[in-house]
Amino acid sequence: MNRQLYRFFTKDHRRIEELLELATKNPDEIQMEYYQGFRAGLLTHIKMEEKILFPAAQKANGGVPLPIAAKLRLEHGALTALMVPPPTPSLIKVLRHVLDKHDIAEEEPGGMYDVCSALTQNQTTELLEQLAHVSEVPVHPHHPAAFALEAAKRALTRAGYDFDTVAQ
Repeated sequence: MNRQLYRFFTKDHRRIEELLELATKNPDEIQMEYYQGFRAGLLTHIKMEEKILFPAAQKANGGVPLPIAAKLRLEHGALTALMVPPPTPSLIKVLRHVLDKHDIAEEEPGGMYDVCSALTQNQTTELLEQLAHVSEVPVHPHHPAAFALEAAKRALTRAGYDFDTVAQ
């Protein structure tokens, strides 16, 4: 199997994780420059999957969505919603938890990246070219209102996670 798409996306996972690590090295003081890079990186990564990888795999699968795609899309929605409120220690803990589970589902043998790579093996060069030209997602300022965190909690619930339980 051609592993170029797998390597592309897993390398980007590691880059995004490193930005989060740099942003939260001191848990009492989040380094916002790195956190902003993390936010933009995560949202752009999600964009690449949702706009290029998943549709290409579905098309190659005869138009049938991949079974795991629905769960991953719910998690993408939850992760996106978590980018809206300002970061707090509990929000960071939840982010890490969801990202860990999400990345495993994409990276594990037989996971989303393996399946997508197999289905689109004749399109690898074309897909990598498209991915190379994806523009970074603009990141808006955080919204500190309580309703922003509540909306993120609802998105997490739809994805199968409970913010308050994970944050403990």
